[in-house]
Amino acid sequence: MNIRARLSINFLLVVAANLIIFSLVIYVTSSYYRRSDFYKRLAEKAVATTRLFELSKVNEPLLRVIDRYNLTALPEEQITVYDQNNRVVYASDDRPDEIDESKELLSQIRREKEVWLQHNDRQVIGLYYTFDQQKLVIVASAYDEFGLAELYQLRAIIIVGLFISLTLVGLTGWFYAGRTLRPITDVIRQVDTITASKLNKRVKASYDGDEIDQLAHTFNRMLDRLQAAFDLQRSFVANASHELRTPLTVITGQIETTLIKPRTVDEHEAKWRAVLETIHQLNKLANGLLQLAQVSVDKADKIDREIPVDEVIYSAMKLLTTRHPDYQVTFTIQTDTDEPDFRVTGDESLLTTAFLNLMENACKFSANQKVEVELGADDRWVLIRFKDRGVGIDKSDLPHIFEPFFRAETIRHIKGHGIGLPLTLRIAQMHNGQLAVFSEINKGTVITFKLPKLL
Repeated sequence: MNIRARLSINFLLVVAANLIIFSLVIYVTSSYYRRSDFYKRLAEKAVATTRLFELSKVNEPLLRVIDRYNLTALPEEQITVYDQNNRVVYASDDRPDEIDESKELLSQIRREKEVWLQHNDRQVIGLYYTFDQQKLVIVASAYDEFGLAELYQLRAIIIVGLFISLTLVGLTGWFYAGRTLRPITDVIRQVDTITASKLNKRVKASYDGDEIDQLAHTFNRMLDRLQAAFDLQRSFVANASHELRTPLTVITGQIETTLIKPRTVDEHEAKWRAVLETIHQLNKLANGLLQLAQVSVDKADKIDREIPVDEVIYSAMKLLTTRHPDYQVTFTIQTDTDEPDFRVTGDESLLTTAFLNLMENACKFSANQKVEVELGADDRWVLIRFKDRGVGIDKSDLPHIFEPFFRAETIRHIKGHGIGLPLTLRIAQMHNGQLAVFSEINKGTVITFKLPKLL
């Protein structure tokens, strides 16, 4: 069942419940007031007849005729008057009583003064009446022909009115549900036309600021992210293919050149050393691609350990000097307290990789192969600055340095694959950290790594 049908049915059920309850209240109230009003009229008529009988001393046959044909006579009216000995002193009709006026009933009337009864379709009232020191009991009954007819008409009107009203409500609900859901239908139709090859298309919003408009804008923002992810993937695949093809082409060329003619042992050794160096570069590229793919996956379950940043920096420095003995690292701690707090929540191996990449880049792109590392902290952040005196980065290249495989113009002559900075940025994002870069051509670069402190 679609949303339009559900909305229409729910709307119809709610309105139907309210209309039925309202109709029942009207019908029950009308029925109660009809019954109450008829009992009052019947009591007044019974008392008036009894008083006339006692005052005028009219003979009974004449009083029956007068009582039956006056304007206040009720349909099938029957009035019986009993004295204190339960003897009938007056009866308005010669026909046998339809009411079983037992001694128990007469005693109940004397006790309660007024009793209302229902006998089949007739309404019966019993009254205790005192006149001229006579204690009488009046039992009157009649059939409310006109009141019941009006009540039946009211019931028919309510039933027909409910049927017509609910039919109109159902049709109106179906129409307005379709009109309300039309923008969603438009959004669905537009979304169906968006495919992997048409991610540049967007959903047109209504600009009304309602929930459907917000849904369209949210979907467009999601499409923006998907398009960016697809473009990044295409770029990543293209650049990765290019980066992998280059060393493979070099290896293939070296081997083919070696096999063209017989060579001496020294020549073979030189060729194989060149091939080995290329394989090392290929292995490094593969490891970088693997790390980049791994940190792209959500690893929030690993970012839960308490880590002292100063010890992680020492570990990264040791790894750097082991791999590159000619690289130099100067490490200083800037703090106003004797016992500074450099603890953060994170993954030690990932932070070591990030710091190692920043140190290695600073040394590689500096003529003196030296990096200055400064560690500090404020109330919220642990700050690590990496300074070098290298070639610097042009302002036009700064917005792209965190894109995979991007190589700035000033460093294209230096070996590298453009994976280190994108990997470092993703590690920073996983730790809710930030990276800021400031650079000047031929003066150097300063990269600030900010991590939230452990509170």
